[in-house]
Amino acid sequence: MKTERNAKQVEFDSVGRRKWVAAFDGEHISSDGGLALLHRTDQRFGLMKKFAECFKDMRKPELIEHTVEELVRQRVFGIACGYEDLVDHATLRNDPLLAAVVGKAEPQKQSLASPSTLNRLELTPEDATAEARYRKVVYDGPAIENFFVDAFLDAHRQPLKEVVLDLDATDDPIHGTQEGRFFHGYYGNYCYLPLYIFAGDFLLCAKLRTSDADAAAGSLEQVQRIVSRLRERWPTTRILLRADSGFARDELMTWCEHNGVDFVFGLAKNTRLEAMIRGDLMLVQAVSRQERKGAPVRAYRELCYRTLDSWTRQRRVVAKAEWLEDKFNPRFVVTSLRPEQFGARALYEQLYCARGDMENRIKEQQLGLFADRTSAHTLRANQLRLWFASVAYVLLNLLRHFGLKGTEMERAQAGTLQLKLLKVAAIVRVSVRRVALSLSAAAPVRELFARVAEQLREVPTPS
Repeated sequence: MKTERNAKQVEFDSVGRRKWVAAFDGEHISSDGGLALLHRTDQRFGLMKKFAECFKDMRKPELIEHTVEELVRQRVFGIACGYEDLVDHATLRNDPLLAAVVGKAEPQKQSLASPSTLNRLELTPEDATAEARYRKVVYDGPAIENFFVDAFLDAHRQPLKEVVLDLDATDDPIHGTQEGRFFHGYYGNYCYLPLYIFAGDFLLCAKLRTSDADAAAGSLEQVQRIVSRLRERWPTTRILLRADSGFARDELMTWCEHNGVDFVFGLAKNTRLEAMIRGDLMLVQAVSRQERKGAPVRAYRELCYRTLDSWTRQRRVVAKAEWLEDKFNPRFVVTSLRPEQFGARALYEQLYCARGDMENRIKEQQLGLFADRTSAHTLRANQLRLWFASVAYVLLNLLRHFGLKGTEMERAQAGTLQLKLLKVAAIVRVSVRRVALSLSAAAPVRELFARVAEQLREVPTPS
């Protein structure tokens, strides 16, 4: 893995009496020393090995230079370190540290996969056979979907008493005339409409969908699958669904009621609901300006409500009557929880509003891990791109939970982790016995880096 010997020098203004020049001619240097921490995180949970098992490799073993596990490691570790595009791997394939964590036996001599080789993972059709010329590695969609749930379960040594599943949909802008291209009126552009399901900050589902369907489309099937897998391992754990009004569908609520799953969903306001709390709205508006002191005024009311024709039964609805200085702001949630379990105010302010943190997790994926970089032509290829970003998120989230626990970066987002922890330059020296990294003695994260490595070392490996 030689770099170009005659790299062109770049000249800068002099530093005192000295001429200042630079050239990209440093061999065996990586700009991502934090890959060592990601590698240790992966080893403690066997994440990449389990993910690679979700692919069927029909290539001839004697002709394989890069195994499936090496390919998915290269792709996921690259995204985790902030490399957005496959073309980045044209030069990353010569990074000795990336080669070491990917699993190359001679990381300073063996090049990693090229962009075109990595691209075959995404472009292989579902019906590919061993007779295909180039694309012979087929991913198993259901297996990958279950991989995320299993990663959540494996991260907890003991069953949780309660799991809150947050559901949400977001826009993923379309790049050109791609398969599944539809215009979404709410978002005002051509986009996909992926479905996300989180348990706290653990990702359980990232399902790419076209935007010509309801926001809740397919959510029941995903919830059924996740709940079934959770109960298989944790039969006594209480499960609660939480989502905005786009998911307040009778089919989903009825299934929850019949299967011992609680829910709290936003409920779109309408004239009937507003009429039921008109007295409360007038009351909060009447509070004097002096009493408000610039703050909104709220009142909560319990309602029994059923739609005219879309719901099969009457349900508990909590209404928030609010006056925002110059206008009414009524809000409603529908829930299976009883008043003695959660009073109206606590249900809305403490339980329902907490779902807003899920939106930060989605933004973290899209802004820091390029989950919206779905620019391939087919929906199948773009789904795999979304999953690659999602696996990178799972890896970084495990690093947060187990490596950064108790540190100032325990809640840092992916972009911050990349900038402050992963982007640490390292000289890589490989011998027969070891891979040695020389990191900058002046690095601000010097002590944190060592602490994270030690905390990860203490995490038990999977049995």
